[in-house]
Parts: sequence; structure tokens; C-alpha cells
Amino acid sequence: MCGIAGFVNYTGPEAYIDSVARIQYHRGPDHQAVWRHEAVTLCHQRLSIIDLSAEANQPMVKTGLTIVFNGEIYNYREVRQQLTDQHGATFTTTSDTEVVLEAYRALGPACLHKFKGMFALAIYDHQRQELFLARDPFGIKPLFYVPQGRLFAFASELKTLVKMPGLTREINTQALVAAVNYLWLPESLTMFKGIYKLPSGSYLLRKPDGHIHVTRYYQPVRKTVDRPLAEVVDLVDQSLQDTIARHMVADVPVSTFLSGGLDSSLIAVLAQQHTPGLATYSINILPEDQRVEQMPDDANYARQLAARHGFDHHEITITPKIAEHLPHMVYHLDEPIGDPAAINTYLISQEAKKNGSKVLLSGMGADEIFFGYRRQQATLMALRFSRMPLPLQKMVRWGAQQLPVQIGGKGFKPGRWAQRFATFAGLPPSAAYMRSYSYYDEASINRLFVDDITAGYRALVAEHQAIFTGHYQGDLINQMCQTDLQMFMNGLNLTYTDRASMAASVEVRVPFIDREVIDLAMTIPGRQKYHRHIPKNILKRVAEKYLPREIVFRPKASFGAPIRSWISGPLKDMVDDLLSTQNLQKRGVFNPEVVSRLIKDDRQGKKDNAYQIYELLTLELWLQRYL
Repeated sequence: MCGIAGFVNYTGPEAYIDSVARIQYHRGPDHQAVWRHEAVTLCHQRLSIIDLSAEANQPMVKTGLTIVFNGEIYNYREVRQQLTDQHGATFTTTSDTEVVLEAYRALGPACLHKFKGMFALAIYDHQRQELFLARDPFGIKPLFYVPQGRLFAFASELKTLVKMPGLTREINTQALVAAVNYLWLPESLTMFKGIYKLPSGSYLLRKPDGHIHVTRYYQPVRKTVDRPLAEVVDLVDQSLQDTIARHMVADVPVSTFLSGGLDSSLIAVLAQQHTPGLATYSINILPEDQRVEQMPDDANYARQLAARHGFDHHEITITPKIAEHLPHMVYHLDEPIGDPAAINTYLISQEAKKNGSKVLLSGMGADEIFFGYRRQQATLMALRFSRMPLPLQKMVRWGAQQLPVQIGGKGFKPGRWAQRFATFAGLPPSAAYMRSYSYYDEASINRLFVDDITAGYRALVAEHQAIFTGHYQGDLINQMCQTDLQMFMNGLNLTYTDRASMAASVEVRVPFIDREVIDLAMTIPGRQKYHRHIPKNILKRVAEKYLPREIVFRPKASFGAPIRSWISGPLKDMVDDLLSTQNLQKRGVFNPEVVSRLIKDDRQGKKDNAYQIYELLTLELWLQRYL
């Protein structure tokens, strides 16, 4: 895992180019270098995972091509053999980087179909004077770019491009609305006008005349196949064994997250088949925070599984130092992401790095493709609710809004869930699903902002509607899964995981987010994924072969943090300072009265506004840092 950056026709101060290695140093502390050729500059920061030798350092220059590469190609040995046998390619290293370079030489952009892995890369063709950028099928690795007249720039991190001399830093209003509504940004948006993300599963070709062509080379399978349930279970089982084997490829030790839940536990047990005594890492929450949050004791399940399988298990207890971690995390996340799970990822990655581990496996992605989120099930309930008589619907919604979310300082989950359910119960399918994981409707978000942001909010709704209704008509479960793949997984989960782990110079691999696994999962009809009211039915049937039933069938627990306890405790002073009426009036973005009400209702236990408050806090820290 590494950091990359590049510039065409950059004429600003050289000091900025020199600063790129410092800005992205955490992505590649093992080696940093800059390559210049006429009007082109390529920069690389290396985290050595495959072929640790100096010969594999980058930028790698070889016979008219220069590459900077961030990621891993897990099947690079097979691709290398094909290139040798079919195209006469020769190699001087054992790195996957050289395999990517030679594959591009032999096949051009079509080489991307050969790779099983995660990547963001750039290759410059000296003779054609063409710059080729590409990103993996699911956007696991980030890549931002700026087309500005003759100047073209790209980098792994937004903060790198934002510091480029001459760049106009104008906030993208629609992105700001998205950050507040979702707590994260869809792939289609960045916080600044004129800066873009290369879409996942796409490549970009910049011609010598400056013209840019972006082409999508991959689309997930979007057609279900009817197969017997037992056959589907066997196919998924084999697919998971194959992806775990691929993801264990490394010249350094591979460890894994272990939350004690289904997904990470399954990965850990399968990974141990390749690495006996596998090192595992979990988060432990303080008892007082668990009471406020009403969180399950995940750490206990992780301990039991570790003892049963002989894992080298490590626990990291989250302490109230959140006020110290938050500004650091906001800087590294690049975007104002209001999910505190990023801090969990950072702390685990930091601990793994201390113990000599550069690579961690994560169970991310299983909920999206196998139908595992509570909100997915809640949306099905909401649609059944919409068929009830209207007077009864109104009465139930009113009653839900009257329930408290805290009683005596202790979290009251039924109240939280009922209030949340009431916000989308009775809406049409796409609108209901969007509201199940967002925080405002059009009226409430307009009250929050000082300016009228109706157009920005409606653009978000239209984008969501297009994705939700684009495929799987008649299969509501897979409509939700495909929406999560394109929105939630890409915009939030993969984003914070990459940036939080790389802040600690650790690579996180995601075996469920694998082309073969996802293509298979998205052919499974929804009725098999959610069978007899069992979420993740297929994955649980696979897991029964490897895990005890108390883990396979335990209630869903999120990889979260005690945000409600933090907002009312360690972060209280920061909230009162940064979200004060005086500070909000000075910023001129949010209505102080609305923000004050959000905070007051949350502290009185009337409403569960912790995530909205945390996002506003994160956003203010982000604005201070980036503007």
C-alpha cells in the first residue's frame, strides 16, 4: 500500500512537489521518490508489502513506461506467468508493480480485466506522451484528480491537491449537503469544485493535447440466477476460501480484525488455515460507555473465539481521549466523515503496526452484498407498514416520536429505533431506504442551513433514485444491496477504512470486496439472502461449517464507537465551543437555533441526535483545517 501523485505541466514552486512526500508520508514510510521527465512529474511513497527489495521501489521506469502504483494485485504471479508465456515479457523484480507495468505494455487498458486486487495507479507512456490512470472495480483505493487547463494533477489524498499553489478552494455546496445528510460523501462528489474522484471500476486517459477520456471498464453483475440453495451455499463457501487465499499473499505477516461478529470471525478462521497462530485485534468499550450506548459486549465473543482457535489475540480499549484523536482523524480522513468507527480502525491499525504487522484483513462488505444491515430489514418492515390504514400509521408514528432515547442516563434502544423507524415508515421504497441511513428530510435540512440548499438536496435524492431503481426490478432486497455497493460501501466504509488505516501506515485488505465474490453474491436472488426472516442467510449457512452457533446467530452488532456517550461526556466542551451560537454565526453556514435545539434535545434524552452533532463537529474542524 502506498501513496501516489503526479503532475503534467505544473509550473509552480518546486517546494510544493518536494512537500508531497511529507504530506503523504504516512502512506509510504519505507521509501519516497520523485521522477521527472519533460513536463511530467510522478511521486511515490512506498509501504513495502510484496518484494521488499529496493529494486521494487517506485516510480518504476522500464523501457518507455513509468508507473506509480498503490495497492496489491493478489494474482500477480499468475498474470506474470501469462505475460511471460504469451507475450515474451521479462522481469527484473518479483513485485506486482512490474507485472502491472508489463501487462499494460502488452494489453493496454484491457489489462485491468486480468487483475484481482485493489489499486489506484498511473502509467506514463514516454513516446505517446499519454498518462493512464486507473482504479480498482470497487474503489478500495482512492484517487483524486484536477484538470485545470493545460495543468493536470492527481494524488491519493485530497489534502495533497488542496495545497497545490494556484488552486481555487471553493466549497462544493452539494458535497456539503451530502456530508451533513449522509455523514459521508458519495463517490460522485468531492468537497471542492474542480477536484474529482476517478470513479471506481474506471480508467482515465489523458492525451498529449490535454483531452481527458474516462471509461468504465467494470460493472458488477446485476442479474440473478435461480439455483438450489445448497448449491449456492457451496459456491459461496468455495468463493470465500479462494478470496482468503488470495488476500494472504504478502512478504510480510498478515493479521486480522476480530470484532466477535459473524464476518470478521469467519475471515479469521479461514485465514488461520494459511497462518497458524494468526494475530487478531479487537476493540473493547469501557463499561460506562457501554451503558450509555447499550452496546453488546463484542470483546467477549472475540476472546472466546480466539481462545477456541489459538489466535494471538490483542485488545485495544477505547478511552475518553477522543477529544485528542478527533482533530487528527479529521485531517487524515480528507473529507468530513461523521462515523466514529474510523477511530476504531485507526487505533487497531496503530496497535498492529506497533506489533510489527503491516497488513490487516477486514470483514467489511458482507452486510452490503448478503443483506445484513438492520436498516435493510427495517425498510422491508416500513413497506409493510405503509399498507396499514393511514390513521393507524399516524398514530404509530406519533407514539414513536414520544418515546425517550435515554432513561436515567442509560440508553433506551427501543426508543432510538422507534424514532428512527418513524422517519421513513410509509415512504416509497427508494425514499424509505435513503432515509433509513440519512439524517434529514428536505424541510429539516433546509432549516439547518442558513442558505436555501433545496437544489443540492434534490440532486442527492435523484442520484439515489437512479441507483436504487436502475436494476433488480421486482427484487427489493437486491435493490438495497446494489445501492449499498455503490453508495454506502464506497462512500463511507471503504473510504474511512483506507484513510484511517493508512494514517497508521497499515494496509487493510477486504476479502468480501472481491470481484469474484461480489459477482457471485449479486446473482443470488433476494429471497435466498433473506430467508425465513434470517438476514445473511447464505453466509450464515456457510459459517455454520466453521463457527459456533452463538457467533453465527448472535444479533447484529455494528463496528461502532460509543458516540452517544462521547457527545455527552468527553466531547461536551468541544461541542459547546465549536458549535456555539457565536461560532456558528461567524461561520455563516448553519442556523444556530436549529443546532442548539439538536444539542438540547439530545442532552435531555428526547432525541437521538448524537451522529448529527458529531458530523457538525467534524465539519467545523474540517473547515478550520482546509479553509
